[in-house]
Amino acid sequence: MNGILVVNKDKGMTSHDVVFKLRKILQTKKVGHTGTLDPEVDGVLVICVGAATKVSQFLMAGTKTYRGEVTIGMSTETEDAHGAVIDRKVVGKNQWTDEQIDAVCQSLVGRITQIPPMYSAVKVKGKKLYEYARAGIEVERPTREVDVFSLVWEPDTLIYENDTVRFSFTVTSSKGLYVRTLAVQIGEALGYPAHMSNLRRLGSGVFTLDQAQTLTQIIENGPNFYSVAEALRVYPHFQANEHVAKLVRNGVVLRANQIPFPLTTPEVVVYDGNQALAVYGPHPTKPDAWKAIRGFQSEKE
Repeated sequence: MNGILVVNKDKGMTSHDVVFKLRKILQTKKVGHTGTLDPEVDGVLVICVGAATKVSQFLMAGTKTYRGEVTIGMSTETEDAHGAVIDRKVVGKNQWTDEQIDAVCQSLVGRITQIPPMYSAVKVKGKKLYEYARAGIEVERPTREVDVFSLVWEPDTLIYENDTVRFSFTVTSSKGLYVRTLAVQIGEALGYPAHMSNLRRLGSGVFTLDQAQTLTQIIENGPNFYSVAEALRVYPHFQANEHVAKLVRNGVVLRANQIPFPLTTPEVVVYDGNQALAVYGPHPTKPDAWKAIRGFQSEKE
Protein backbone atom coordinates (compact mmCIF):
# COMPACT_ATOMS: atom_id res chain seq x y z
CA MET A 1 0.00 0.00 0.00
CA ASN A 2 2.42 2.64 -1.30
CA GLY A 3 1.81 5.68 -3.45
CA ILE A 4 0.22 9.08 -3.73
CA LEU A 5 -3.51 9.71 -3.60
CA VAL A 6 -5.09 12.86 -4.99
CA VAL A 7 -8.17 13.51 -2.87
CA ASN A 8 -11.01 15.87 -3.74
CA LYS A 9 -11.67 17.12 -0.21
CA ASP A 10 -15.22 18.14 0.66
CA LYS A 11 -15.99 21.36 2.49
CA GLY A 12 -16.46 20.95 6.21
CA MET A 13 -13.60 18.48 6.60
CA THR A 14 -10.16 19.24 7.98
CA SER A 15 -7.08 17.76 6.33
CA HIS A 16 -6.61 15.68 9.48
CA ASP A 17 -10.16 14.32 9.07
CA VAL A 18 -9.20 13.07 5.59
CA VAL A 19 -6.02 11.40 6.89
CA PHE A 20 -7.96 9.79 9.77
CA LYS A 21 -10.61 8.36 7.41
CA LEU A 22 -8.02 7.12 4.90
CA ARG A 23 -6.13 5.26 7.61
CA LYS A 24 -9.32 3.30 8.26
CA ILE A 25 -10.21 2.86 4.57
CA LEU A 26 -6.70 1.73 3.56
CA GLN A 27 -6.02 -0.10 6.85
CA THR A 28 -2.62 1.48 7.31
CA LYS A 29 -1.29 4.09 9.74
CA LYS A 30 1.35 5.43 7.35
CA VAL A 31 -0.75 8.19 5.77
CA GLY A 32 0.04 11.91 5.66
CA HIS A 33 -1.06 15.02 3.79
CA THR A 34 1.23 17.46 1.98
CA GLY A 35 -0.16 20.76 3.22
CA THR A 36 -3.43 21.58 4.90
CA LEU A 37 -6.62 22.86 3.35
CA ASP A 38 -8.91 24.90 5.60
CA PRO A 39 -12.21 23.16 6.43
CA GLU A 40 -14.24 25.62 4.31
CA VAL A 41 -12.00 25.05 1.26
CA ASP A 42 -12.58 22.10 -1.07
CA GLY A 43 -10.51 20.59 -3.85
CA VAL A 44 -7.12 18.96 -4.28
CA LEU A 45 -5.46 17.50 -1.19
CA VAL A 46 -2.40 15.36 -2.01
CA ILE A 47 -1.94 12.39 0.33
CA CYS A 48 1.15 10.20 0.71
CA VAL A 49 0.74 6.56 1.71
CA GLY A 50 3.36 4.08 2.90
CA ALA A 51 6.87 4.58 1.52
CA ALA A 52 5.61 7.57 -0.47
CA THR A 53 5.53 9.60 2.77
CA LYS A 54 9.26 10.11 2.12
CA VAL A 55 8.41 12.68 -0.57
CA SER A 56 5.90 14.75 1.42
CA GLN A 57 8.41 17.55 2.09
CA PHE A 58 9.01 17.94 -1.66
CA LEU A 59 5.33 17.87 -2.58
CA MET A 60 4.61 20.55 0.02
CA ALA A 61 7.03 22.81 -1.83
CA GLY A 62 5.18 22.51 -5.14
CA THR A 63 3.12 25.21 -6.84
CA LYS A 64 -0.57 25.56 -5.99
CA THR A 65 -3.49 26.67 -8.16
CA TYR A 66 -6.75 28.00 -6.73
CA ARG A 67 -10.05 29.34 -8.01
CA GLY A 68 -11.30 31.91 -5.54
CA GLU A 69 -13.95 34.56 -5.22
CA VAL A 70 -13.40 38.03 -3.79
CA THR A 71 -16.19 40.17 -2.38
CA ILE A 72 -15.36 43.88 -2.34
CA GLY A 73 -17.10 46.37 -0.06
CA MET A 74 -16.84 44.42 3.18
CA SER A 75 -13.94 43.02 5.22
CA THR A 76 -13.99 40.44 8.01
CA GLU A 77 -11.74 39.59 10.95
CA THR A 78 -10.85 36.22 9.39
CA GLU A 79 -10.44 37.60 5.83
CA ASP A 80 -13.03 35.07 4.61
CA ALA A 81 -16.82 34.76 4.65
CA HIS A 82 -16.91 33.10 8.07
CA GLY A 83 -15.66 35.96 10.25
CA ALA A 84 -17.34 38.95 11.83
CA VAL A 85 -17.61 42.03 9.59
CA ILE A 86 -15.15 44.74 10.64
CA ASP A 87 -15.47 47.32 7.83
CA ARG A 88 -17.90 48.30 5.07
CA LYS A 89 -17.81 50.72 2.17
CA VAL A 90 -20.55 51.01 -0.44
CA VAL A 91 -19.51 49.95 -3.94
CA GLY A 92 -21.41 51.72 -6.73
CA LYS A 93 -22.57 50.04 -9.91
CA ASN A 94 -19.89 49.84 -12.61
CA GLN A 95 -17.31 51.19 -10.16
CA TRP A 96 -14.38 49.99 -12.26
CA THR A 97 -13.67 49.11 -15.85
CA ASP A 98 -12.42 45.67 -16.80
CA GLU A 99 -9.07 47.25 -17.63
CA GLN A 100 -8.75 48.69 -14.12
CA ILE A 101 -9.37 45.31 -12.51
CA ASP A 102 -6.96 43.71 -14.98
CA ALA A 103 -4.29 46.20 -13.94
CA VAL A 104 -4.82 45.46 -10.24
CA CYS A 105 -4.49 41.71 -10.82
CA GLN A 106 -1.33 42.20 -12.85
CA SER A 107 0.14 44.39 -10.11
CA LEU A 108 -0.08 41.40 -7.76
CA VAL A 109 1.82 39.04 -10.07
CA GLY A 110 5.45 38.42 -9.13
CA ARG A 111 7.03 38.37 -5.68
CA ILE A 112 4.66 39.94 -3.19
CA THR A 113 4.72 40.47 0.56
CA GLN A 114 1.89 39.24 2.76
CA ILE A 115 1.06 39.49 6.44
CA PRO A 116 -0.61 36.24 7.57
CA PRO A 117 -4.20 36.59 8.88
CA MET A 118 -4.65 36.64 12.65
CA TYR A 119 -6.89 33.61 12.21
CA SER A 120 -4.15 31.34 10.84
CA ALA A 121 -1.86 28.57 12.09
CA VAL A 122 1.35 30.61 11.78
CA LYS A 123 3.25 30.44 15.06
CA VAL A 124 4.55 33.46 16.98
CA LYS A 125 6.49 32.75 20.17
CA GLY A 126 5.32 29.15 20.19
CA LYS A 127 1.61 29.88 19.85
CA LYS A 128 -0.57 29.86 16.75
CA LEU A 129 -1.96 33.20 15.64
CA TYR A 130 -5.56 32.02 15.90
CA GLU A 131 -4.95 31.25 19.59
CA TYR A 132 -3.98 34.89 20.15
CA ALA A 133 -6.95 36.04 18.05
CA ARG A 134 -9.44 33.98 20.06
CA ALA A 135 -7.99 35.43 23.27
CA GLY A 136 -8.31 38.97 21.89
CA ILE A 137 -4.55 39.50 21.97
CA GLU A 138 -2.88 41.50 19.19
CA VAL A 139 0.65 40.39 18.29
CA GLU A 140 3.08 41.51 15.61
CA ARG A 141 2.77 39.16 12.66
CA PRO A 142 5.81 38.18 10.58
CA THR A 143 5.71 39.15 6.92
CA ARG A 144 6.38 36.57 4.24
CA GLU A 145 7.29 36.75 0.59
CA VAL A 146 5.54 34.52 -1.93
CA ASP A 147 5.65 34.24 -5.70
CA VAL A 148 2.43 34.72 -7.67
CA PHE A 149 2.97 33.25 -11.13
CA SER A 150 -0.41 34.20 -12.57
CA LEU A 151 -3.59 35.93 -11.40
CA VAL A 152 -6.50 36.09 -13.82
CA TRP A 153 -9.99 37.31 -12.98
CA GLU A 154 -13.20 36.26 -14.76
CA PRO A 155 -15.22 39.27 -16.04
CA ASP A 156 -18.31 37.13 -16.69
CA THR A 157 -18.57 36.35 -12.95
CA LEU A 158 -18.77 40.04 -11.94
CA ILE A 159 -21.89 40.66 -9.82
CA TYR A 160 -22.95 43.89 -8.10
CA GLU A 161 -25.42 43.39 -5.25
CA ASN A 162 -26.12 44.63 -1.71
CA ASP A 163 -23.63 47.51 -2.11
CA THR A 164 -20.81 45.05 -2.84
CA VAL A 165 -19.26 43.48 -5.92
CA ARG A 166 -17.82 40.00 -6.28
CA PHE A 167 -15.94 38.11 -8.97
CA SER A 168 -13.95 34.91 -9.38
CA PHE A 169 -10.24 34.61 -10.13
CA THR A 170 -7.65 31.87 -10.69
CA VAL A 171 -4.23 32.15 -9.09
CA THR A 172 -1.12 29.98 -9.38
CA SER A 173 1.59 30.56 -6.81
CA SER A 174 4.45 29.17 -4.79
CA LYS A 175 3.71 27.50 -1.48
CA GLY A 176 2.73 29.76 1.40
CA LEU A 177 0.25 32.04 -0.38
CA TYR A 178 -2.73 33.11 1.71
CA VAL A 179 -5.50 33.47 -0.86
CA ARG A 180 -7.64 35.15 1.81
CA THR A 181 -5.00 37.83 2.15
CA LEU A 182 -4.66 38.09 -1.63
CA ALA A 183 -8.39 38.86 -1.83
CA VAL A 184 -7.91 41.60 0.78
CA GLN A 185 -4.97 42.97 -1.25
CA ILE A 186 -7.12 43.09 -4.40
CA GLY A 187 -9.65 45.16 -2.49
CA GLU A 188 -6.99 47.44 -1.02
CA ALA A 189 -5.57 48.11 -4.49
CA LEU A 190 -9.07 49.16 -5.58
CA GLY A 191 -9.50 51.32 -2.48
CA TYR A 192 -12.10 49.17 -0.69
CA PRO A 193 -12.37 46.62 2.13
CA ALA A 194 -12.66 43.06 0.84
CA HIS A 195 -12.63 39.40 1.81
CA MET A 196 -12.42 35.99 0.19
CA SER A 197 -15.93 34.60 -0.20
CA ASN A 198 -15.17 31.20 -1.75
CA LEU A 199 -12.15 29.02 -2.53
CA ARG A 200 -11.31 25.74 -4.25
CA ARG A 201 -7.86 24.27 -4.82
CA LEU A 202 -7.55 23.19 -8.45
CA GLY A 203 -4.02 21.84 -8.37
CA SER A 204 -1.02 21.02 -6.22
CA GLY A 205 2.33 20.33 -7.86
CA VAL A 206 1.76 18.09 -10.89
CA PHE A 207 -1.68 16.97 -9.70
CA THR A 208 -4.98 18.53 -10.75
CA LEU A 209 -8.62 18.29 -9.74
CA ASP A 210 -9.53 16.00 -12.64
CA GLN A 211 -7.16 13.37 -11.16
CA ALA A 212 -8.76 13.58 -7.71
CA GLN A 213 -11.09 11.09 -6.02
CA THR A 214 -13.59 11.85 -3.30
CA LEU A 215 -13.47 9.64 -0.22
CA THR A 216 -16.70 8.00 -1.41
CA GLN A 217 -15.10 7.15 -4.76
CA ILE A 218 -12.07 5.67 -3.00
CA ILE A 219 -14.35 3.47 -0.89
CA GLU A 220 -16.49 2.38 -3.85
CA ASN A 221 -13.85 2.04 -6.59
CA GLY A 222 -10.60 1.60 -4.68
CA PRO A 223 -7.68 4.05 -4.45
CA ASN A 224 -6.04 5.34 -7.63
CA PHE A 225 -2.38 5.57 -6.64
CA TYR A 226 0.21 7.70 -8.41
CA SER A 227 3.90 6.90 -8.07
CA VAL A 228 6.67 8.92 -6.46
CA ALA A 229 8.28 9.10 -9.91
CA GLU A 230 5.18 10.82 -11.34
CA ALA A 231 4.94 13.25 -8.43
CA LEU A 232 8.54 14.41 -8.72
CA ARG A 233 8.56 15.07 -12.48
CA VAL A 234 7.95 18.75 -11.72
CA TYR A 235 11.51 18.99 -10.33
CA PRO A 236 14.68 19.15 -12.46
CA HIS A 237 15.49 15.49 -13.16
CA PHE A 238 17.62 13.20 -15.28
CA GLN A 239 18.16 9.54 -16.13
CA ALA A 240 21.22 8.08 -14.43
CA ASN A 241 23.53 5.66 -16.21
CA GLU A 242 24.25 2.31 -14.59
CA HIS A 243 27.34 3.55 -12.72
CA VAL A 244 25.68 6.70 -11.29
CA ALA A 245 22.50 4.77 -10.42
CA LYS A 246 24.55 2.35 -8.33
CA LEU A 247 26.23 5.23 -6.49
CA VAL A 248 22.88 6.93 -5.86
CA ARG A 249 21.34 3.75 -4.47
CA ASN A 250 24.14 3.73 -1.91
CA GLY A 251 23.74 7.42 -1.07
CA VAL A 252 27.23 8.29 -2.33
CA VAL A 253 28.27 11.94 -2.73
CA LEU A 254 28.44 12.72 -6.47
CA ARG A 255 30.88 14.91 -8.35
CA ALA A 256 29.56 18.04 -10.03
CA ASN A 257 29.97 16.53 -13.52
CA GLN A 258 27.85 13.47 -12.63
CA ILE A 259 24.63 15.52 -12.50
CA PRO A 260 23.78 17.54 -15.65
CA PHE A 261 22.55 20.62 -13.80
CA PRO A 262 24.37 23.65 -12.38
CA LEU A 263 25.22 23.47 -8.69
CA THR A 264 22.94 26.46 -8.13
CA THR A 265 19.93 24.12 -8.63
CA PRO A 266 18.40 23.48 -5.17
CA GLU A 267 17.08 19.94 -5.83
CA VAL A 268 17.56 17.42 -8.63
CA VAL A 269 15.72 14.09 -8.87
CA VAL A 270 17.72 11.11 -10.10
CA TYR A 271 15.79 8.47 -12.07
CA ASP A 272 16.58 4.93 -13.17
CA GLY A 273 13.98 4.16 -15.80
CA ASN A 274 10.57 4.79 -14.24
CA GLN A 275 11.87 4.74 -10.68
CA ALA A 276 12.85 7.83 -8.71
CA LEU A 277 16.02 6.88 -6.83
CA ALA A 278 16.75 10.00 -4.81
CA VAL A 279 16.73 13.77 -4.53
CA TYR A 280 20.20 15.36 -4.57
CA GLY A 281 21.22 18.90 -3.69
CA PRO A 282 24.46 20.94 -3.60
CA HIS A 283 26.81 19.70 -0.88
CA PRO A 284 26.90 22.19 2.04
CA THR A 285 30.68 21.99 2.53
CA LYS A 286 32.09 20.62 -0.73
CA PRO A 287 31.77 23.25 -3.48
CA ASP A 288 32.02 20.79 -6.41
CA ALA A 289 29.77 18.00 -5.15
CA TRP A 290 26.16 16.88 -4.74
CA LYS A 291 24.73 15.28 -1.61
CA ALA A 292 21.72 12.96 -1.26
CA ILE A 293 18.82 14.77 0.45
CA ARG A 294 16.37 11.85 0.38
CA GLY A 295 16.56 8.35 -1.10
CA PHE A 296 13.57 6.38 -2.38
CA GLN A 297 15.20 3.14 -3.49
CA SER A 298 13.16 1.14 -0.96
CA GLU A 299 9.89 2.15 -2.62
CA LYS A 300 8.23 -0.63 -4.63
CA GLU A 301 6.67 0.91 -7.74
